[in-house]
Amino acid sequence: MTGRLRHYVCGSTSHDVGAMFRGVTAGRREFPSGAFLYDAEDGRRVLFDTGYATGAWRTGWRGDVYRRLLPPHVVDSDDIAAQLSADGIDAASVTHVVLSHLHPDHVGGVRRFPGATFVLSAGHERTLLSPRLRSGVLPGLFPEWFPRGARIVLEEESFRRVRIGSVELRAHDLLGDGSYLVLDLPGHADGHLGALVDGRVLLAGDAAWGSDLLDVSSRLRALPRAIQHDAGRYADTAERLRRLAEEGIRVACSHDPLDAKDLID
Repeated sequence: MTGRLRHYVCGSTSHDVGAMFRGVTAGRREFPSGAFLYDAEDGRRVLFDTGYATGAWRTGWRGDVYRRLLPPHVVDSDDIAAQLSADGIDAASVTHVVLSHLHPDHVGGVRRFPGATFVLSAGHERTLLSPRLRSGVLPGLFPEWFPRGARIVLEEESFRRVRIGSVELRAHDLLGDGSYLVLDLPGHADGHLGALVDGRVLLAGDAAWGSDLLDVSSRLRALPRAIQHDAGRYADTAERLRRLAEEGIRVACSHDPLDAKDLID
């Protein structure tokens, strides 16, 4: 059941971690924007998130506000399709794109995959129908074909309860063989998703700012707490992931500065 899982850095931002969490030493830290490609044994390819958009953003005043709060650092070579091509992978061969949520550092490369099936949650759909400033969604980043594109929308009944170690989560078996479980990881955004790959690597999206920050996720300061969809569930999800990490599951958050490109031996 072992496939290949690769990590790509598609731009970055920076922020003072002391301004984000109580009791954490102040200091500016770079947060890369990660995308993760899984090559299944049967030839299907699943991309988790797509990083920042390169080039000009036509996102109006909402984009201006976002860029002031979380300034992106993006160059042309950060484009996810360009990085896949450098690895000998045609973007058109990606069969599925799972979006953890709809913030700009996760959906900027959506436009590169018009032939893929997008995996969204019901929460994503609600957000797309009524985007608000607090939701952090910039509609201008989505290509005009996106509303008509192939998609799987995961409703409440799409998930089943699974036990991973001592932790119970809700999962959807995307490929039907247990190799790629899309996870309900609530809190950060409405319908936030993660994925458990090959039973060993848990792609956590923005369930936490970083895997090394899981244990302080309950200590968000007022502003970052206010922009979570549900701060209480955010803290609960982070605690579950912390326990999984202690039990040997590799937890990879989207903004982790990972050293290795290949995440499955």
